[in-house]
Amino acid sequence: MDTSLIFKAYDVRGTYPDQLNEDVARATGSAFATFVGGASIVVARDMRPSGPSLVDAFAEGVRRVGVEVVDIGLASTDLLYFASGYLNSPGAMFTASHNPAQYNGIKMCLAEAKPVGLETGLADIERMTNEFLASPATGEMAAMTESDVLSAWVAHVHSFVDTSKLRPLKIIADTANGMGGYVAPLVFAGLPFDVEIMYPELDGTFPNHPADPLNPANIVDLQRRVLESGADIGLAFDGDADRVFLIDEKAHGISGSATTAMVAASLLDKNPGATILYNVICSKSVAEVIAEHGGIGVRTRVGHSYIKQTMAETNAIFGGEHSGHYYYRDNYRADSGIITALVVLELLSNFDGPLSELVSPFNRYAVSGEINTVVTNPLVTVAAITEELRSSSATIDELDGLTADFGDWWFNLRPSNTEPLLRLNVEAPTDEECAKHVAKILEMIRAN
Repeated sequence: MDTSLIFKAYDVRGTYPDQLNEDVARATGSAFATFVGGASIVVARDMRPSGPSLVDAFAEGVRRVGVEVVDIGLASTDLLYFASGYLNSPGAMFTASHNPAQYNGIKMCLAEAKPVGLETGLADIERMTNEFLASPATGEMAAMTESDVLSAWVAHVHSFVDTSKLRPLKIIADTANGMGGYVAPLVFAGLPFDVEIMYPELDGTFPNHPADPLNPANIVDLQRRVLESGADIGLAFDGDADRVFLIDEKAHGISGSATTAMVAASLLDKNPGATILYNVICSKSVAEVIAEHGGIGVRTRVGHSYIKQTMAETNAIFGGEHSGHYYYRDNYRADSGIITALVVLELLSNFDGPLSELVSPFNRYAVSGEINTVVTNPLVTVAAITEELRSSSATIDELDGLTADFGDWWFNLRPSNTEPLLRLNVEAPTDEECAKHVAKILEMIRAN
């Protein structure tokens, strides 16, 4: 079994059972438990059919090296992160997020939801996984118990808003047969919302559409239903419900950057002078809004392990990624789709107008969206384009890939962490200028 195929930058992920199976899960459990030490590890899973047997095998591996397992059962990833903080225990979430049905994976964290990535332990865990694959742990099994943290988690999510200020709003939530169908009803129960859940049945074969809201084809049903029902807002969750995407009352999607700016503005009004994080592909509008509201903006690399680490270093209260991940200091610095949904619902409850007007001040530029190009050697291509632009008028930044800022427009070009791809994001004053710049950069990529 080639573990290099499944150990990614931030997690373990692969197709079941050829890349990720029970033997690999068992060995990974022993490796993770050996790496973190301590008394116990909390585990959870999403709705994928392979989840129960993989969790059982992982738990056996953990227990064989003398570490207890606390099983919280079905959960969204942000619920597992909460459990890690609430129980002060390392955690392992079995999910492949938005990937198709044949995939599964493991998102691991240290106690209090502290991240584990390639640079913070995942490489060591992979090495030990291979050792345990060759020679499985055979010690006496430690205990395995179950824990119910749902009521504590719901109260925690509600603590991010003033529930007395929420007003009746018509909400359509497309959970895509993913974990949003489990957690959203728990959080919305007792709140003054009229909530309709689309595809609430937990089904890891995704019979209606893939649980990847980044793909416009997967939010068409939600957009149609928002218009048919006259809803105030649409919510699209990914498979493990740690991300949420917003749809306004006109069925227009709201970008991750606009959501980041909107939430940042609200939090800064309540926490003057606080620090807010945003990654390199967020719109310039995010930095502008942070400054306008008296905050300190800190730009980071893309990826949850980098953002969580920077949050710890800067004591930032919030961090946003254009991809729909939103992180909260008071949520153990972890990301949460449902907390973000509730924060936006509070904003909309206290706004005299529709969501499209609420978000309008944060939509300031034209953006390309992320454009992926297959190349032979992404690092070599980025280096060549970087050198080519050093003599131009652009300000060059290599925090994460290449960011070239020409004043009135900019782009970021960075290699994928997992595939031979280059990811391009462009922002300009108008759609026409944005399209022109995209064509020019794609031409440069092909030339290299």
